[in-house]
Amino acid sequence: MTTQLYSAQTVLARDNFCLDYKHTSLPLIHAIVLVKKAAAMTYDTLGVGKDGVYKTIVEACDYVLAGNADEMFVVDALQGGAGTSTNMNVNEVIANVALRILGQPLNNFDHIHPLDDVNRGQSTNDVYPTALRIASINLLRKLSDECALLQTALQSRENEFDDVKKIGRTELMDAVPVTLGMEFGAYAQAIARDRWRLYKVEERLRQVNIGGTAVGLADNADRKYRYSVIETLRGLTGIGLAVAEYPMDITQNYDVFVEVSGLIKALAVNLMKISNDLRLMNSGPYGGLSEITLQSRQMGSTIMPGKVNPVIPEMIMQVAIRVMSNDFAITTAAAHGEFELNAFAPLIADAVLESLTLLTNAVPIFRTKCIETLTANKANCQTKLENSLTFATAYVPKLGYDKVVQIIKENDGDVKKIKDALEKL
Repeated sequence: MTTQLYSAQTVLARDNFCLDYKHTSLPLIHAIVLVKKAAAMTYDTLGVGKDGVYKTIVEACDYVLAGNADEMFVVDALQGGAGTSTNMNVNEVIANVALRILGQPLNNFDHIHPLDDVNRGQSTNDVYPTALRIASINLLRKLSDECALLQTALQSRENEFDDVKKIGRTELMDAVPVTLGMEFGAYAQAIARDRWRLYKVEERLRQVNIGGTAVGLADNADRKYRYSVIETLRGLTGIGLAVAEYPMDITQNYDVFVEVSGLIKALAVNLMKISNDLRLMNSGPYGGLSEITLQSRQMGSTIMPGKVNPVIPEMIMQVAIRVMSNDFAITTAAAHGEFELNAFAPLIADAVLESLTLLTNAVPIFRTKCIETLTANKANCQTKLENSLTFATAYVPKLGYDKVVQIIKENDGDVKKIKDALEKL
């Protein structure tokens, strides 16, 4: 049986918020532990506290960051108290790991205390948002990198399909001739914008309120600690973090996560659009467009032999819908940050990190199992193009719109007769 490393306050929170939904995100947990480690390293440098306590807390943090205590973080992601329960869960686990390192009995908090030592000079209200920003930046960087790879894959298909002529469509109706390469080039441009937006928004996330404690006024935090902990945290994370000019702003306002969520949603919208286009172009193979063929991934029906479904685009579209739904939750929760603290930060954190994680995992699947493996049905595209009236638009400048329409009607939509009639004029 695994030794329980959390204590009374975590048990209360676990039982109070027993939604059986999901536990607090591990990326957020590990980011909180990083904040605790930075604080402990700072206090050790400043010579604060009992001899060796903060060195031991640092060692305990490293143990937790290695994933050795992941199952000890048992508080539901959706919780009252603006994240206090998650912060306390982390404090108790670190304290008990430190006690075990020293050979002390678990919960012997006279020796190392979850609040007096692990949480010294901190508040949930500066630890939690700081950690959320760190976790978000780490995931944003990964997602931006994945978008770059997807953009490259789309550009590769753009070049490969440059000679595949097909019907261009507006409002799902035949419009003018295009190439399949042009369509993939447009997709690449959309993803390029997403990549840039995600890269740039990190700037707003780098400002943190660590050291601001309860409401951003730095109550109970030593001045030397406040100036040193950010330097330590910057070194631990590899992120150019900066102390906010107005820490109270960071404590009470979560609009930056509304912005982040909006940009994530924009990516989801583009992925959904591209995926749906691919589903339509893949439709058939005999009764639909069948302009491309998506690689067969698995059996498509338990009753219809040979049926293959566009499962990867369908998965991507469902991920996109979840991200869009999360954006609404984030927006609503951020708007309810009454006065000096947002009590609904746990919902914001859960939704933001879920969206980032889903997209970070979904984009490479989309790239490797769909974009890079689909094939063009060149002959079918050409046949459909030749049997369409998309060529007619080219005659409008010479003959006028009404004249071209008249010829189309006079020939009952017969493509060959219409083309012959237009070429004679």
